[in-house]
Amino acid sequence: MHLELGIGLFAAMMLLVVLRMPIALAMFVTGAIGFAQLTSWDALLSHMNDSPVSRVSSYDLSVIPLFILMGQFATHGGLGRAVFHAARAWFGHYRGGLAIATIGGCAGFGAICGSSIATGATMTAVALPEMRRYGYSGALSTGSLAAGGTLGILIPPSVILVIYALITEQSIGDLFLAALIPGLIATVGYVIAVMAFVRFVPSAGPAAEPLPMSERIGSLKAVWPVAVIFTAVIGGIYSGVFTPTEAAGVGAAGTGLFALAVGGLGKTALKRSLLETARTTGMIFVILIGAEIYSAFLALSQIPQSLAATIAESGFAPMTILLVIVAIYIVLGCVMDGIGMIILTIPLFQPIIAGLDFGMSPEATSVWFGILVLVVVEVGLITPPIGLNVYVINGMARDVPLTESFKGIVPFFISDLCRIAIIILIPATCTLLPGL
Repeated sequence: MHLELGIGLFAAMMLLVVLRMPIALAMFVTGAIGFAQLTSWDALLSHMNDSPVSRVSSYDLSVIPLFILMGQFATHGGLGRAVFHAARAWFGHYRGGLAIATIGGCAGFGAICGSSIATGATMTAVALPEMRRYGYSGALSTGSLAAGGTLGILIPPSVILVIYALITEQSIGDLFLAALIPGLIATVGYVIAVMAFVRFVPSAGPAAEPLPMSERIGSLKAVWPVAVIFTAVIGGIYSGVFTPTEAAGVGAAGTGLFALAVGGLGKTALKRSLLETARTTGMIFVILIGAEIYSAFLALSQIPQSLAATIAESGFAPMTILLVIVAIYIVLGCVMDGIGMIILTIPLFQPIIAGLDFGMSPEATSVWFGILVLVVVEVGLITPPIGLNVYVINGMARDVPLTESFKGIVPFFISDLCRIAIIILIPATCTLLPGL
């Protein structure tokens, strides 16, 4: 009875998500109905009396608004613009160079932002006019911006990685370190995708005029805050000087002071930064509350335990089970946002993966799986019909048809599939740095 009810309500929740109900509300409604059916409505009300508050009042969650605020300050401080112009100075004179500079700018800005949409939107405002000026095709310009923006959730600090760490009780510092090599692989893979694009369609990315060496070297002076802030945050966590929450506070304060010093953080910008941080944090916390109710229902229905036992007795190889889960994530990414997908599925899939033998310790397996899931979530950000990053970038490039933007992400999607294969076949790409 419990298992049938759980499966039925899970299907109902997925239907609600497909029908565009917010994931937080879909989890809350189905979770509340299931909890009440398995206990009583009085028990549900009693559970709701304290569980939502206890879920979002955790001290560890304070790292989320701090990293979001850090990204807001970085945007107003013009750090995205500085990183792009430095990359443009060194690579713009090559065919497709401005798109390569866009990828590099997204990687650099993502190192202090932690948000995919913020990274993509910031770099679009800076890079799109430049690519238009040199006659770049709509497909290459919007495709490189949409794909490059996904680097914001992979290269640390990443809000989604923080949420994964809190759900699975893993070290935030270990996950940040584990994401560094995959982030580098992603950046190089996207650059190769741009080079392949302009090789087949040379007119899509004309070369810009080369800049004098003095200007190239001078452009590097404007990006030192990015290196300092990134080193302080990640290095502070790894060396034990800061906890992740303290590192987020240091990063937000340092980025805010820089933005203030360059004149980008006036009264209006500060107000906008705080409001946007509050909106994004509120959205995440509402999803967490919905997930808390749904997780309580899952625990009562024993779906995770039954699913894990069924898979363990199936006789399938661990790698086969992993590939099935990856395929499920790719499909879910077509209809769900990344944060909702992580919060919904990790309580189901992580115990299954942790119980399989991949030749690593349980901790290393959880870290490796977390990075793999994050990479697959990235793919969902540029995959139709949702492709949230593609819609955001296309909305800012109003003269480019949406179909053209989705055509532009094809080489980057292929690059993502290759990266997923590398991470699956070589787990050391994720486990090497945390294991040092």
